[in-house]
Amino acid sequence: MQNGYDNGLRFFDLADAYGSHPHAADALKHVPRDKVTVMTKSWSRDPAEMKADLDRYRKELGTEYLDIVLMHCLTDADWTQRYRGVMDVLSEAKEKGVIRAHGCSCHSIEALRAAAKLPWVDVDLVRMNPIGSHMDAEPETVASVIREMRAAGKGIIGMKILGQGDMRNRQDDALKYALSMGLVDAFTIGAESKAEQMDLITRIGRAA
Repeated sequence: MQNGYDNGLRFFDLADAYGSHPHAADALKHVPRDKVTVMTKSWSRDPAEMKADLDRYRKELGTEYLDIVLMHCLTDADWTQRYRGVMDVLSEAKEKGVIRAHGCSCHSIEALRAAAKLPWVDVDLVRMNPIGSHMDAEPETVASVIREMRAAGKGIIGMKILGQGDMRNRQDDALKYALSMGLVDAFTIGAESKAEQMDLITRIGRAA
């Protein structure tokens, strides 16, 4: 993470489920906090659990605030009603400055469509790549929903850019697709080594 920062990356994509908080906490000791955007995610579907998560996450990360907190891996079409209590906790946290923005990561086209129509969603983490690998629907169907989100002023973060590894040997095609769409504000790609990270940074620069 520090190597990424040193080479221009300013967006840290985390999640409680990834086990990434301790590593990010170490990186945040060596980079200016106000120069990076920290996004994390919670599986909590209960208001009290979400509130506890926000307190724990800040303690684990050694930060007074979180830039973006997402409800992790939503699949239900009716999540906007089912989890209203959790959404209220995040809204209150935003009002108090505990978080700067809230939203969701969607893992079904029904959940994605619901997110597009909900003003509460500030940021959405969406799956997108040109071959439809590990996506919610065919690429153009997903893109049409993302366009609706963009028109509503939501922040869009792309994931599964390399199709969860299915485009590992077609990185340039995947990156050109993500960048040419004009739909994402940022995207996240996991790297297993500094060498792989540096290769991706170089390829992103070329594609851009």
